[in-house]
Amino acid sequence: MAFLDKVKNLLSKNADKVDMAIDKAGDMVDKKTQGKYASHVDKAQEAAKKAIDKTDPQKPEA
Repeated sequence: MAFLDKVKNLLSKNADKVDMAIDKAGDMVDKKTQGKYASHVDKAQEAAKKAIDKTDPQKPEA
């Protein structure tokens, strides 16, 4: 099993925890920048969550 396959497997097994980490990271960036880049942070969070969803073989793709 290749390294990336192992990473995808771990991400899919812990998708809920990864989502929370993405949210916390975005909140931290918003706090440090005083919300100046909030729209950009939100877009990055959504993109990261979509990428995680694609690695989850149990979730149907939209």
